[in-house]
Amino acid sequence: MTPEELAARLRHAAEHLDTAMLGAVTHAGALGKALIQANASGRPGPNVITGAYRSSWRTEPIRIPYGAMCTIGTDAPQGRRLEFGFTGVDSLGRYYDQPPFPHVGPALPAIGEALQQSVREAMEAVFE
Repeated sequence: MTPEELAARLRHAAEHLDTAMLGAVTHAGALGKALIQANASGRPGPNVITGAYRSSWRTEPIRIPYGAMCTIGTDAPQGRRLEFGFTGVDSLGRYYDQPPFPHVGPALPAIGEALQQSVREAMEAVFE
């Protein structure tokens, strides 16, 4: 490969990297959200009563210079309590001894693997 060909490939990669990375993290984020929601559908995770908590999970993919990031989260107030448990008195004076029902933690290894695979595929596509 000549220096000119290498320069052209690198220029092409730089022009398409942010779009490829956005697609990769969006895919991994969607998979992560689905895994978390599946884990929040009964034991060992939290039980489903109304489905409101499970449907409160969102992804927010964001384009950044030469890359992307994706946040997966919920604004439901019980999220932290369900994941980690809670023992103590709440703001209304009620005592709780709630065990943890992990649903995010167990999904993290699969999310990491999916992200690595998606980024690998995006890089291969950009440098073709």
